[in-house]
Amino acid sequence: MKRFLLLYILVSLVSCKAQNAGTAESSEQDADIVLIDQDNYSGILEYDAMVIKDTKSLNKFYSKINRTRKPGLPVPTIDFSQNMVVIICMGEQKGGGLPVLSKTETPEDKMIITVKIPDYQKNKSTSEIITYPFYLYKTPTVLKPVSFEKTEF
Repeated sequence: MKRFLLLYILVSLVSCKAQNAGTAESSEQDADIVLIDQDNYSGILEYDAMVIKDTKSLNKFYSKINRTRKPGLPVPTIDFSQNMVVIICMGEQKGGGLPVLSKTETPEDKMIITVKIPDYQKNKSTSEIITYPFYLYKTPTVLKPVSFEKTEF
């Protein structure tokens, strides 16, 4: 019984460290960019980043990723009068890790969203499972044009 209890405590401590490591990476995330939805299969084979500012476009995106799902993922409810949605489709990935988003305003009246993607080659312990993940973020609406800059960390 003592061995079982010791094993349980050891497993609990190791799992807590894994959760803390994941939150350390996401601490660089801008506070007003909030992850709303994610899944490991989007059906989108290449990297793509997009901004959605209306319900019709969001429904169209979800109909695309729900083509092969029964039941499909529910479409989140977003107040587009105050918020917009940023969607990052990662394409083919081997390994895991959340992208980190940050916003920068330029003097040319433009908004740049930097997407920092984990470099899976650095971490040799990642699995060889191939996924096509997407991440859906909510952020306050901006009237400026938005562009994306992709980097690795």
